[in-house]
Amino acid sequence: MSAGQREVLESLARSQSGAHREVVRAKALLMAADGVANTAIAAALSVSPASVKSWRDRFAEEGLAKLGQVRKGRGRKPSIPQSKIDEIVDLTQNYRPKGETHWSCRTMAAAAGVSKSTVQLVWHARGLKPHRVATFKLSNDPRFEEKLVDVVGLYMNPRAPRGADVSSGGERPSPPGLSQQAR
Repeated sequence: MSAGQREVLESLARSQSGAHREVVRAKALLMAADGVANTAIAAALSVSPASVKSWRDRFAEEGLAKLGQVRKGRGRKPSIPQSKIDEIVDLTQNYRPKGETHWSCRTMAAAAGVSKSTVQLVWHARGLKPHRVATFKLSNDPRFEEKLVDVVGLYMNPRAPRGADVSSGGERPSPPGLSQQAR
């Protein structure tokens, strides 16, 4: 270990804001440079002796360049197969559940055979929001057209009498907020 490497490692070992992984590895390498055995280093830093050995070997091969990096293939593996992710994305973008206007996490989870948490993870990672639609949705209500005409007519002419109001003989009250306007 060179004097420059030792200085960098001592700085890392004292660091209060550095990554924990780097601090522990720096302490282990400094102890190893002082002649401490792998088992004693492992006990002092609460890691396994195999970890200390691999850190020493890696330092001997690569120096400080990759001290804080995790080697490829290490760490937690993705638990959702890519085929299942592709299936969820395809169903979300190209299909609708029968009798529904959009997918919910639970209906998608049942259709794909996964948990609702898995569906939420996939949707969030890809920015999918099936409940938010940029276009107008038509209702499945058989009386939708009749209701639409009434609502649009109310907005077009709020003071016009409606069919049911004419037969009752009373004056139809105007919608809220319009009673005090332009009198």
